[in-house]
Amino acid sequence: MTALACAALPWLAGCAGRQSALAPAGEDAAALHTLFIVMLAGAVVLFVLMNGLFFYLTRINPVALPLRHARLLMAVGGILFPTIVVGTLLVWGLSLLPDQRRPGDGLRLHVTGEQWWWRVEYQPADGGPPVVSPNEIRLPAGQRAELALTSSHVIHSLWIPALGGKMDMFPGRETVMSLRPTEPGSYRGQCAEFCGASHAWMAFEAVVMEPAAFEAWLAAEARDARAPATPEARRGADIFAREGCGACHAVRGTDAQGSLGPDLTHVGSRQSLGAGRLGTGLEDFATWIAHVDALKPEVEMPAYDHLSEPERRALAAYLKGLE
Repeated sequence: MTALACAALPWLAGCAGRQSALAPAGEDAAALHTLFIVMLAGAVVLFVLMNGLFFYLTRINPVALPLRHARLLMAVGGILFPTIVVGTLLVWGLSLLPDQRRPGDGLRLHVTGEQWWWRVEYQPADGGPPVVSPNEIRLPAGQRAELALTSSHVIHSLWIPALGGKMDMFPGRETVMSLRPTEPGSYRGQCAEFCGASHAWMAFEAVVMEPAAFEAWLAAEARDARAPATPEARRGADIFAREGCGACHAVRGTDAQGSLGPDLTHVGSRQSLGAGRLGTGLEDFATWIAHVDALKPEVEMPAYDHLSEPERRALAAYLKGLE
């Protein structure tokens, strides 16, 4: 028994972490976690009972059952008991669905699945203009936020295991889900529907914040980009304009108004680069600029490996300074 417990330890390590459905940090995830635990416990009990009965009839008391007892066992164990158990679990599971689609407390997000990144727009409760912050979903703790989901090319599926269930995203159709996170922290979300070559690298950060901190962050995100603060960053801004990056990317407050790729207005303050592919250090930006095609197969952005190393570092300094 001790050896079995030790052998199970590496597997138990997967039961925690910021991308685990077994470590719920939201009201919706907690409901699904409870449902899973009850189903798992029931499966264990059923396994023990059925195998115990089999062992008893084949090893302890291997005699033929009377026909009446055999029919009763088949009717109760094979029809009545499974029907009651499965029916109860089905009703309970379906009863959770309305909560997953309840209206939010005011905050509404529009999330579009792109190839392979996430376009995220926050619609403030006061009806102001949307705030764009791609590849990152930030939510206030203790409040229910409503997410309107769609896709631009193929079917995607948004899933933040620690906060709630998953929801598919379809081109030309809007699906709606809502989440009520309870524990501030940083969690990992992922596309849960195979969508192409870089599906495995289509992740995002889900950051739960205290309501006051969230409001301050949202107000900061609505501002224009910060002007380059160093000579190297100013040179990077010139390279950004010279290479035509503004044709695909927007940097609010500048001439860059592209919409094909992610908005870069505050890219330096995000927790990941390339939809979870890299961090946001200077080396990460420089690596992404030169090797984006290798880091994210079939992505639409070209690699700028023709730039010299000083030029890549200057461009990385400019992007890192967009906080």
